[in-house]
Amino acid sequence: MDYKLDEIKEYFDDYIKEQDPEWIEDNLDDLHHHAFNTDYYIIGTYRATEWLGNQVFKVIDFIKEYEMDNFGEVHTDFSSPESVVNMYVYILGESIVSDFIDNREMEGA
Repeated sequence: MDYKLDEIKEYFDDYIKEQDPEWIEDNLDDLHHHAFNTDYYIIGTYRATEWLGNQVFKVIDFIKEYEMDNFGEVHTDFSSPESVVNMYVYILGESIVSDFIDNREMEGA
């Protein structure tokens, strides 16, 4: 699923620009955690509901599938739009960070 993927990539790019290159290198293994799990992407029920728009059920299905595949059960509180948005962004963040690390390795960083 790629709903708002470009927006989330931009968020990550901005996050990376704010970090010291040495810190990035030292924290590559935990970069996803720092970028997508130490703060909320969206705060506020109204903002989260607006952000999800008419894709809310597709996003929920995407999260359900991810959590069942990875954990064998669903943990996200789907009654909380904030939780839905932030888990969705967390999931997409995995591939964004992975691509970032792969590109660094290809460039010889």
